[in-house]
Amino acid sequence: MTPNLSDLYRQVILDHSQHPRNFGTLDGALTVALRNPTCGDEVTLFLDVQDGVIHRASFQGHGCSISMASASMLTESVIGLPLSEALHLNTEFRNLLQGHTSDPHLLGDLEVLVGVAQFPARIKCALLSWNALEQAIGGTTP
Repeated sequence: MTPNLSDLYRQVILDHSQHPRNFGTLDGALTVALRNPTCGDEVTLFLDVQDGVIHRASFQGHGCSISMASASMLTESVIGLPLSEALHLNTEFRNLLQGHTSDPHLLGDLEVLVGVAQFPARIKCALLSWNALEQAIGGTTP
């Protein structure tokens, strides 16, 4: 990664962590709360699912910039997706963070988190909200 691209990625992550999108609760939504015991990050994910499609998504929580940016970006990425596509996006995001081949077109802006793969301790931070997504969808029938 070139330094300029690295700086751009850093700016996007900081923007999402300092100005999180879709931050708040959703009444009547599927709700999953998770905590990363190694660093104390906490995320509660809210999904409003209607007819197998995620109509609204939000989160609350606190933690490091990576966990908050990842949760913010997750909510932006899954709104409007059928549950099966949200699960596929979850798989592609995990592939990205584990250094495996992933689909950059599908990931879109989520690809800015690729640098997290270089820091194994931070991968759990980035995956916290995605683990909540997986648990929430696992409780439904995609």
